[in-house]
Amino acid sequence: MSKLSTTGFWEAVARLILRNKIFILIAIVLTTVFFSMQWKHMRFTFTEANLLPDDHEVNLIYNDFLEVFGEEGNLIVLGVKDSSLFTVQNLNAWHKLASSFKPYNEVESVLSVKDLQKLVKNTEKEQFDLEPFIKDSIHSIEEIQQLQDQLFKQYPFYDNFLFNTETKTIRTAIYMRKDIVNTSARKDFIIDEFLPKVDRFEAETGLDVRISGMPYIRTLNSKSIVDEIPIFIGAALFVTSLIFFLFFRSFRATFISLIVVCFGVMWTFGIIGLLGYEITVLTALIPPLIIVIGIPNCIFLINKYQHEVKSHGNKVRSLQRVITKVGNATLMTNITTASGFATFILTESKLLKEFGIVASLSIVAIFILCLLIIPILYTFLPYPKERHLEHLNKRWIGAFVNWMENMVRHRKITIYITALILIIGSIIGIYQIKISGSLIEDMPQDTEFFSDIRFFESEFDGIMPLEIMIDSKRKKGVMKLATLKRMEQLEELIDDIPELSRPISVVSLVKYSKQAYYNGNPKYYQLPTSQENSFILSYAKNSTSDVDLLSNFVDSTGQYARITTFMKDIGTAKMERIQEDLQTKINKVFPNERYEVIMTGKALVFQKGTKYLVKNLAISLTLAIVLIALFMAYLFRSFKMIIVSLIPNLLPLLVTAGLMGYVGVPIKPSTILVFSIAFGISVDDTIHFLAKYRQELQANHWKIRKSVYAALRETGVSMIYTSIVLFFGFSVFTISSFGGTVALGALVSITLLFAMLSNLLLLPSLLLSLERNIANKEVLREPSINIIPSEDENHLEQNDKNL
Repeated sequence: MSKLSTTGFWEAVARLILRNKIFILIAIVLTTVFFSMQWKHMRFTFTEANLLPDDHEVNLIYNDFLEVFGEEGNLIVLGVKDSSLFTVQNLNAWHKLASSFKPYNEVESVLSVKDLQKLVKNTEKEQFDLEPFIKDSIHSIEEIQQLQDQLFKQYPFYDNFLFNTETKTIRTAIYMRKDIVNTSARKDFIIDEFLPKVDRFEAETGLDVRISGMPYIRTLNSKSIVDEIPIFIGAALFVTSLIFFLFFRSFRATFISLIVVCFGVMWTFGIIGLLGYEITVLTALIPPLIIVIGIPNCIFLINKYQHEVKSHGNKVRSLQRVITKVGNATLMTNITTASGFATFILTESKLLKEFGIVASLSIVAIFILCLLIIPILYTFLPYPKERHLEHLNKRWIGAFVNWMENMVRHRKITIYITALILIIGSIIGIYQIKISGSLIEDMPQDTEFFSDIRFFESEFDGIMPLEIMIDSKRKKGVMKLATLKRMEQLEELIDDIPELSRPISVVSLVKYSKQAYYNGNPKYYQLPTSQENSFILSYAKNSTSDVDLLSNFVDSTGQYARITTFMKDIGTAKMERIQEDLQTKINKVFPNERYEVIMTGKALVFQKGTKYLVKNLAISLTLAIVLIALFMAYLFRSFKMIIVSLIPNLLPLLVTAGLMGYVGVPIKPSTILVFSIAFGISVDDTIHFLAKYRQELQANHWKIRKSVYAALRETGVSMIYTSIVLFFGFSVFTISSFGGTVALGALVSITLLFAMLSNLLLLPSLLLSLERNIANKEVLREPSINIIPSEDENHLEQNDKNL
């Protein structure tokens, strides 16, 4: 597209907007109504984020496990660590609380101390019977003492499951129905029924009940995400509008910008609903992001309008020039910003894809709204008052721009040395970055449910399930003594790993059966010999109740068995090492020709997802750089200009990465977004500066130094304005209770601040140092797209008359 045709296009757009303002406003309102009708289709996520593609090997293995044993994240646990629980009144109240959950449709089963049953040998019928430890209710302290002696000393089968023999912590296990555990019914049950009952129990007994388990954690975590959305939106509106008002000193301009971004937020929610996406920890960030990105658009357009009004006093001409002269530049900068987000679409992660699609569409939407609403509303409003234009002569900004110009004129070597020191320091810091695969690290750490997670980690060695599924490759192969012995050997190895809890499997049940066969003597809690095995199995087969116990550990065919352990919240590196050690031991214990063993579970899926995401970070960032480099090539048609334009934008990314290494912020799903987001936004300043620089070159007959300083003075003010808005806008995310969101906000803010300084100091310095190599008249004179149209007064005058 030639310069003339680009200018002509935007003049046509200006005429279209200003001549059809009523129709356009009605269209915007109707579109907003349409989008608001889509809000009902928004869904809040009821599962933890799966960062892997659906067809990834780790997901396929996990799905194979779920097909055999069903959903494994359906357990809620209640725990009490208090000696006053062991009174007649409190212990009966504890059992009553557990029993009160049994009638609910959402609950599959409840297992408390009162529900525990001991296997008792029935010699007459040659079977095992189940007898409860507590037949009705507790009536005396003596009964409690007897119960404690039995549980804590005689029956190791239940140890570390419903109680901790060392600390005397008692648990109750509530299994939710597997078909509703990932639906809204889970949330309704936990929030409306489960928690009020627990609260009443605490009030009546004075006991502190700890709660954990994946359904509970996911519900409370999702609720925290949802609760923060209006806080983020309100804070972003308040901070950005306050800064906007301080700059412009105009309630009118501030109100107009608020109208624009509010429409933008409504459209964003509409896009999420229209596409049927879930509100996740990432998509929840987009509405406030749109406010933060939309306000700089408003600044550019309103600033230009006020400049024009001050220059010649003609309102219609000013609005026409706002569209023709700033519209193209704003479009280009919004496209580059959207490109930074759009690169996530090319990843295989569903979570990132949805984030990329919604964010990029919303950025394009906010650009359209800015371009339409601001000029149209100003046609109905009177001229800006003199006090509204005072900000154009702010002394502090002028002083700051003068300082930067002085640095570029006389201190280029200082700028280069500083940049070199930052690069070296950043590279050292990058080597110290760690990767985090923690499932709970980004959860709100000042909440009660987070402290409960740590409590259960301490008392029962972990809350994140790690599953090992053993395929014996033949029906009833699991119950063969050889298989059970191999499983026991593996369990002993797991027990030696301090980060893992005591494993639970059919091995424990078979040991318990032998103990029962020998009349409950705890010294016989061990696997039977081959001779004993036939007698004990015959008893087990005659016991119909045993089938229910087995179903949790062995599938209906007897071919598959599971070993369940729980993992502490540890770093990715440690988790990988444990996995590798376990895999090595599994390969030794279970020969490949006779067994197929897989390792899976929520903890492993999340850890692999984090690693996959880090790989995708490199891909998405590289794509963003290549995409924007191609965009620059199309704009400037010069390879040297591409290199010069990328350097000031890559330096802030290096600095941020180095800073993450020094302060110990790990690479994780939340922080990896920083780089693509920041790069897409920071390159906007480069486009504005280089576009103005090229225009000044043409106006100043290719006098490079004069053009660089003129471009610096002209674009410096807008860059400072927008960078301050972006800095404080992204800083809003630091009020989040989610550690990852805090890190994202702080890191993007810092990166954009560095990007502003880099574009206003390093970029002009490079242009001056490489002037002879870059200032090619043929390259820069006729760009592919003329971002800022030249000042052709006669042409503009004629166009004003056409309006």
